[in-house]
Amino acid sequence: MEYGYDFVVVGSGPAGCALAYGLAHSSKKPTVVLLEAGGKNADSNLRVDGQRWLTFTHKDMNWGYKTTPQVCCGNRELDYSRGLGLGGSSAINFGVFSIGARDDYEEWAHVTGDDAFRWAPVQQRLKRLETFHGALPAGISTKHASPKASDHGSSGPLHVGYPAECEADVVPLLDAFEQAGYQMNPDHNLGNPIGMSLLISSAHKGQRSMAQDLLGKKAVGVEASGKFYLASKEVILTASALNTPRILMHSGIGPKEQLEQYNIPVVHHVPAIGQDLRDHAFCQLVHTRSDTRASRHGFYGDQTAMDAALKEWKEHGTGSWTKFATTMGIGFFKLDGLPFWDEFKSLPEEEQRHLNSETVPHYEIFTHFPIHWFLPGFRNEGLNYSCLLVLLYNAQGRGTVTLQSSDPDVPLLFDPKFLEHPFDRWSAIEALRQAMRFTRTEAYAKDTVSTLAAPKSDSDKDLLEYWAQTIGSSWHKTGTVEMGKPGGADAVVDNDFRVMGIDGLRVADMSVVPVLPSCHVQAVACKYYRRYICTCAEKLVKEYDLE
Repeated sequence: MEYGYDFVVVGSGPAGCALAYGLAHSSKKPTVVLLEAGGKNADSNLRVDGQRWLTFTHKDMNWGYKTTPQVCCGNRELDYSRGLGLGGSSAINFGVFSIGARDDYEEWAHVTGDDAFRWAPVQQRLKRLETFHGALPAGISTKHASPKASDHGSSGPLHVGYPAECEADVVPLLDAFEQAGYQMNPDHNLGNPIGMSLLISSAHKGQRSMAQDLLGKKAVGVEASGKFYLASKEVILTASALNTPRILMHSGIGPKEQLEQYNIPVVHHVPAIGQDLRDHAFCQLVHTRSDTRASRHGFYGDQTAMDAALKEWKEHGTGSWTKFATTMGIGFFKLDGLPFWDEFKSLPEEEQRHLNSETVPHYEIFTHFPIHWFLPGFRNEGLNYSCLLVLLYNAQGRGTVTLQSSDPDVPLLFDPKFLEHPFDRWSAIEALRQAMRFTRTEAYAKDTVSTLAAPKSDSDKDLLEYWAQTIGSSWHKTGTVEMGKPGGADAVVDNDFRVMGIDGLRVADMSVVPVLPSCHVQAVACKYYRRYICTCAEKLVKEYDLE
């Protein structure tokens, strides 16, 4: 059975929903079909802000991917979740809305030779995307957060901001960072994220946002479940850095050696597809805290209280599920002495320059992560705790996604190569060492009762071993269908998102991003807007005269 449309968009994550919305709402109203492998994810309970940390455990909303055994991480196979269903990974992610460093976008523009990716135009598109709710929660002062309305959007489809109420220990923990000498940042989404901030989330009034809120050789359409969706103009893949390469390879577009190994006819040899996988990784520090600084036990330890709070949320959109696990601190920092490391000096000069840029952080500390939902055997008496995630940025390792079967329903092999690069190992050691140094300051340590998860010591060996035992992916995958200048060895798509060598086919998801942004990347995937039209859609609208 065949269906005809102007555009066929494959994948309904933040990028796909943004793109489909932008095309469908251009003046000439082209016909657009948005294809998604999963369901509608329409259950209102999926929107409970405080439960955003649990949706990835729903098997019908998650592809359930794992990495290959990571050789520098105890040969562990790590969770590599990808969202399944309408909204893609925005339906299962943790709702962090951070946009990264302006110097990351300047680097993107430098790599592609296209000023459309520079910080100034990107910031303007972001403002058109969001409706920012800047009212501060009770008890939060302007030293913790002081966003200016003029720096944010007020009429976009994606609602972001702060919760109405904070947990009791949020302010004391932010103050502890300040007392320990850490810089405060009044708004981490202004292009320079360096410092500690109150987190901006993709949620409002206790309800999380999802992507569906946005709404020669020539590619002629898409075959899915025995149906053919024909595109009179173009096919655009927005299926993620893990699934877009799979679609391309099983369509005969990719490294010919892999295609031939699995008897897939080679349509177009593109050796760079599936290369340059980059991701952020994290580990955690967990301490039991005194009752005067935390109040989680009375909520998470009482099923009756949680049930009553859910009932209040359903009826009024208020209550404890809009408070607990909704307010976090987020800090972006540089590593001490980085320019003097041998591991740094051995990097290419261009990479050294980028890492030394003013606004590029080297690691992140994320507070108030609800670790009791993730650590097996977490006892109720430990619920009054502090969990600090340490996220490693600017990893130099380059992973791969590769074929393992001729069956298109079999996932690719995902190998991010965590900690295999010498620079990554030393950065991980130093980032964790600096985070542990904070936990030993008087401002923090005076309320610590016991240690639940931490390295044995701050020796290089113990720090690296702790990373190997506890490392997890932040699900921020990029680079597997990389954007670049025509003729570049790593380039698959050009700066107009076109797959080079194939007419009528573009890719517009995180797989094309040539720089791993210093942030939680959902904002990057959906924010390239002009009147709600992302960069790719904007270029399509102009090219096909749809306005």
